Amino acid sequence: MTSGERLLGGYAGRLLLVSSVGWAMIQAGRLVLSPMLPTVQVELGLSNVEAGIPFTVMWGVYALLQYPSGRISDRLTRKPLLVGGLVVAAVGFVLLGSAPAYPALLLGAVVVGIGAGVYPTAARALLSDLYVDRRGQAFGLHTASGDVGGVLAAGVAALVLAVSWRFAYPPFVVVLLLAAVAIHVWSDETYDLRRVDLGIAETLHRLLGNATTRRLLFAYVLFALTWQSSVAFLPLFLRSAKGLPPEIATASFGALFVVGAATKPVSGWVGDSLGRTRVAAGSLLMGAAALAVVVRSTWTAAVILAVLVFAVGLMAYPPVMQAALMDAFPDASMGGDLGGMRTVYIGLGSLGPTAVGLVADVAGFGLAFIALVGCLLVAGLVVAVYG
Repeated sequence: MTSGERLLGGYAGRLLLVSSVGWAMIQAGRLVLSPMLPTVQVELGLSNVEAGIPFTVMWGVYALLQYPSGRISDRLTRKPLLVGGLVVAAVGFVLLGSAPAYPALLLGAVVVGIGAGVYPTAARALLSDLYVDRRGQAFGLHTASGDVGGVLAAGVAALVLAVSWRFAYPPFVVVLLLAAVAIHVWSDETYDLRRVDLGIAETLHRLLGNATTRRLLFAYVLFALTWQSSVAFLPLFLRSAKGLPPEIATASFGALFVVGAATKPVSGWVGDSLGRTRVAAGSLLMGAAALAVVVRSTWTAAVILAVLVFAVGLMAYPPVMQAALMDAFPDASMGGDLGGMRTVYIGLGSLGPTAVGLVADVAGFGLAFIALVGCLLVAGLVVAVYG
C-alpha cells in the first residue's frame, strides 16, 4: 500500500478492521480479570502472590508462542494462525469463566495464553504485508484496538460484579468466534499446513548479534514488566494503597485504555513523521514521571490525573517501537523476528505480576510500584541513547 491510498477501505481495510476486533476481544478477555481480582480473590481464597500467578502463566505461555507463530506465518500463511488463535482463546475464556477452583483457573489461563499467543504476531505481520508507508498508522490503529478491549473489560466488570464475575466472559467468546468466521471468509490466503523449520539459531543471531537491538530488547523487557504488572494490579493498588473507592479504581483502570485507544494512532502518526525511537523514549520517560506521582501523591485528584498521563506515556510506546523494529527486520523474516523479540520481552515481563504480588505481600504495593517507575526510567534512557 502506498501513502496515496486510504488507510481504511478495500481488502486491506477489511482485514485491518476484523483483525483489530479480534485483538480487542482477546485483550478484553485477558484484562477483565484485573478489575474483578478482589472478588475472585475472596471467592477462591487467594493471596496476592496466588492472584499474580495466573497473569504470569497467561502472559508466559503467550510469550513462548510469539516466535513460533511469527516464523510459521512467514513460512506458510497468516490465516490459520489468526483463525485458530481466536477459536482457542474463546475456549480458554469459557474455561476461565467456569473455573470452580484455583487449579481450573490456572488451566484456563494456559489455554488463553495459547490462543492469544499464536494471534498477534501473525496479525502484525499481516498488516506489514498490507501497509508500508502507513505502517505506523496501521499499527497504531491495530494496537489501539487492544485498548478498546481494556475499556470493554472495565465496563463489563462493573456491570457483572453485582451478579457474578463469571458472566464477564460469554460476550467476548461470541465476538471472538464471529471474528474468526470473518477472517476465514474475507482473507484470500489458504490454510497452508506443513512442518516448518523454526530456525531459532539464525533468528537469535539476528536479534542478539547487533548491540543496538540488544539494548532495545532490554528496554522492551523493562517496559513489559511495567505493563503486565500495571494491568494486573493497578485497580487493587488504587483501592488498597491509595484508598480509592472500588468504582473509581475500576473507572481509572478503564481510563487507562480509553487514553490508550486515543493515544496509539496519534503516536504512530507522530512517529512516522518525527522519528519512532525519539517518540518511544519520550513516552517512557513521561510514563515514569506520571507513575511516580501516582505512587507518592496523597491527593485523589492528582492520583487520577497522573494515571491518565501514565496511560499516555505507557500506551504511546508499542506502536512506534514495533514499527521501528519492523523497519529494521528483513522482509523475509519480519514476522519471526518480531515474534522472537516478543517471546523474550513478554516472557520476561510475565514475571512482573508474580514479583509485584510477592513484594506487595511482604512490603506493600508502594515499594512494588516504585520499582516499576525505575523500570520505565531506565528503559527510556536506554532508548534515548541507543535507539
